[in-house]
Amino acid sequence: MKSVFVTGADRGVGFALCQQFVEHGWKVYAGQFMPEWSELKGLQESCGEQVEMIPLDAADTESVRAAADIVAKRTESLDMLVNCAGIGGMDDDREAMRAVFHVNTLGPIRMVEAFLPLMRTGLKRLCFVSSEAGSISVAHRTDSFAYCMSKTALNMEVRLMFNRLAKDGYSFRLYHPGWVRSYMMGSKSTIGNFEPEETAAVAYAQFAEDRDWEDVLVMTDVSNECWPF
Repeated sequence: MKSVFVTGADRGVGFALCQQFVEHGWKVYAGQFMPEWSELKGLQESCGEQVEMIPLDAADTESVRAAADIVAKRTESLDMLVNCAGIGGMDDDREAMRAVFHVNTLGPIRMVEAFLPLMRTGLKRLCFVSSEAGSISVAHRTDSFAYCMSKTALNMEVRLMFNRLAKDGYSFRLYHPGWVRSYMMGSKSTIGNFEPEETAAVAYAQFAEDRDWEDVLVMTDVSNECWPF
């Protein structure tokens, strides 16, 4: 059974991705930030040992390391890491920017550094949920500085990781989920083009399938189109 760790697993796209992996027979380690949120617990109860909830705050280095230690006690190898945890913010003051960057940009760095020792064998796939908001060449927005800048920085860090790790057999997925009716602002949005379940189904297919061109880093979207970044 292949194994995956998913951050931001409590709700939205992260939770829907956990459902997809479960349906396709994967062992899921679900990063749980909101123990009071019941959906993830319900999934675990219905699936038994196929789903394990791991306490995780992607913005906190010690929490990330503790999560990696827990998983290391459960398994010798992790096939895939999915960095899905993300927050938005309408305020672009210094504190708001720091909070957004700690999750959206620095969170994936913490996760990769902590979990790489578990990924030396197996599928060796690193996945990142990004956004067109971080694409400089096609930028059209005039606000949301913190969110857009955090995703641009995420795209660059994935490029740097790719340059360093692809030669060692690691493969990468950089995914733009589209405009999702998600929980980025705290409560579920009533506007957007996709439900979390819709974009998660496409994401799973892209994350799980092998490509003939693993030596190229691209950002793909919910329509299976490539984006400049």
